[in-house]
Amino acid sequence: MRMQSKRTAYAQRPQRRRVLLAKCAVVEPGSTVLVAGATGGVGQLATAKLLERGYKVRALTRKPDQTKQLFSNHPNLEVASADLRQPETLAAVVAGVDAVCCCTGTTAFPSNRWEGNNGPRPTDYDGPHNLLKACPKSLKRFVFVTSAGVERRTEMPWAILNTFGVLKFKRDSEMALEASGLPWTILRPSRLTDGPYTSYDLNTLLQATSGSRREVVLAASDSLFGEASRIAVAEAIVQSLQSTATENKAFAIASVEGEGPGQDAAKWQALFTACYPAVAGAARSAVSV
Repeated sequence: MRMQSKRTAYAQRPQRRRVLLAKCAVVEPGSTVLVAGATGGVGQLATAKLLERGYKVRALTRKPDQTKQLFSNHPNLEVASADLRQPETLAAVVAGVDAVCCCTGTTAFPSNRWEGNNGPRPTDYDGPHNLLKACPKSLKRFVFVTSAGVERRTEMPWAILNTFGVLKFKRDSEMALEASGLPWTILRPSRLTDGPYTSYDLNTLLQATSGSRREVVLAASDSLFGEASRIAVAEAIVQSLQSTATENKAFAIASVEGEGPGQDAAKWQALFTACYPAVAGAARSAVSV
């Protein structure tokens, strides 16, 4: 009986391995990607890059006319009017999408951006949480842009930044995503630079540069300081969709002096894989190329 049980278990191993491998998927150009926060600084750039690479983009916005004008009514752009704070508006928005990129966010301290119930909790927890719950189980990837400091919010200077709970709510949303059962990627940029681009057109977005600070540093833990170019963060979003090395992984991201990976997929793959070495027990590291 014991021998028979062992044989049965052994026979099931290849099938189980195939199932695990099948869960690792990339999101190829031609797929439909929902971008939440498509008119924000990172969201605009991510949308422009996705359209340039041949993706179909469904831009979730409360300002449909502004979004259409911004992206010049691109043939691969679909504008979806919805409000993340109102879960009943989201079912139709997420139907049929292959991936979601959530680039929403607000200021850490009270500002005019908080008006109309746009403070940290509605923007950084309620909205992303509603979007997450509405996503189809067939989703291939949920890319979530949060912030450096989410795991250090009791330390200085992050404790000051978290005075009104912005980092707490972002981390709560991260944990909800990690527990969702959906394939995910989390990007934690340092202080954002380059932009925001809130009044330009598609061509201007695609021509944006980050000066001489084009080198990208990634880390598997929330351990980086400094700044992160919105251009680099947007490129990381696009590159992560096409990499199995980013599935169910979190990456801190910063920009420093240097040439950087640009749009080179091989260089981005090297950055991603170096953060999480395949060798069991290998230490996490911060890397650049």
